Amino acid sequence: MSSHNESIIREPLITGKDITYAKITDDVLWPVENKPNKAWWIGFTVASLGACLWVFAVSWTFWYGIGSWGLNKTVGWAWDITGFVWWVGIGHAGTLISAILLLFRQKWRNSINRSAEAMTIFAVICAATYVVSHMGRPWMALYCLPLPNQYGSLWVNFNSPLIWDVFAISTYFSVSLVFWYTGLLPDFATIRDRATGLRRRIYSVCSFGWTGSVKTWQRFETVSLILAGISTPLVLSVHTIVSMDFATSLEPGWHTTIFPPYFVAGAIFSGFAMVQTLLLVTRKVLGLENYITMFHLESMNKIILVTGSIVGVAYLTEFFIAFYSGGEYEQYTFLNRFIGPYWWAGCMMYGCNILMTQLMWFKRVRTSIPLSWALSIIVNIGMWFERFVIIVTSLHRDYIPSSWAMFYPTWVDVSVFIGSIGVFFTCFLLFIRYFPSIAMAEVKLLVKTSSEQVKKKLIEEGHLEPEQVQYYKDTLINYDSVEISDYEKA
Repeated sequence: MSSHNESIIREPLITGKDITYAKITDDVLWPVENKPNKAWWIGFTVASLGACLWVFAVSWTFWYGIGSWGLNKTVGWAWDITGFVWWVGIGHAGTLISAILLLFRQKWRNSINRSAEAMTIFAVICAATYVVSHMGRPWMALYCLPLPNQYGSLWVNFNSPLIWDVFAISTYFSVSLVFWYTGLLPDFATIRDRATGLRRRIYSVCSFGWTGSVKTWQRFETVSLILAGISTPLVLSVHTIVSMDFATSLEPGWHTTIFPPYFVAGAIFSGFAMVQTLLLVTRKVLGLENYITMFHLESMNKIILVTGSIVGVAYLTEFFIAFYSGGEYEQYTFLNRFIGPYWWAGCMMYGCNILMTQLMWFKRVRTSIPLSWALSIIVNIGMWFERFVIIVTSLHRDYIPSSWAMFYPTWVDVSVFIGSIGVFFTCFLLFIRYFPSIAMAEVKLLVKTSSEQVKKKLIEEGHLEPEQVQYYKDTLINYDSVEISDYEKA
């Protein structure tokens, strides 16, 4: 968390004029301390309707059973596990931004880590709802844990990857929640000191008696580093274990050793795309363009490009191994993705995840807000289809042609999925309404080293060569929060 020397021609992480600690506090806390605007109410209303749809669809599932879904004797997993894996993947970017980038001292994470961490928490909650609703007897969910029970020596099957999922995801959720809340403590204390009445008492309890003393900050930084160290292996292990739900089976299309790294890359890929989707809207609606700058957006686009390319290599590797193995069942499974009845899902998967992502090689695309937002949505659509293709097209035509079957989703399948999106956005909108969406304490560390006004002062004082000044000006052309005319005389 301590600052380090930075090149004076590096792109600023904070833009705008007259940026002070007080202004950062006012800007970030404006949505928390004032009534929400019209855009927030529209989004919250739509998201709440989606959440209500989820409650109705899940209640229908509990009442009538799993038979209300489109599953059959051949396709026993479909939209349910597709949604589960999709949501777990989306929850990966938050911890990667918070933990790994913190350990690598990447200061650009300071403005986006809070929202990304919240997104992780809400995505894992949405994933967990699929597991519980798929059990058939959700009131027995407690027995997934190895607890003493009234059935004597009845224990879970520790050899099952599904039980590994329970331990991995619950651990990931617990550590991510503690990490997220720990970072909120100094900001809760700031709100407490500015609030009155009931709000002051509520935020006083939430801040756990934060005093802001030097000793408190030292312990805060130590705990943050410890939690980052614990979280880093979880980023890699959680989706590795989720991939073993498939990789440990003998099903053609699933039984492959490439799944763990393939799934981890895909999770980071889809997670960063969702962070991009949310932050591009949030920065505009809440007026945070000075703190979530084009540098942040382009950096996330670069990570999306890298992880998307890794996923593309994994696709090619899958096809090569199927061909090279000589296994006719394995070869048919991958051929079926192109010529089978679900060919359209395969085309969506490869088109969205490989072809569209390669557009980000061009800086003009990476620095275009409309294109970045559209591509981030396309990536998440493609990643949903990837999970659908892996699960359904591998199951619907197995070893015995007489048991081949098609999967057709029912309105309950569709409603549970759309409703889970509503739950996610409802939680996120409530988060930005009552919690600071940017880590104020961490952003303030950047004011004296990485802000536009500091770099502009260095230019005006003549500390840069003309070539450096021109290079710096050229990097700011794509910034929507910078007035280039202010640099004409530089």
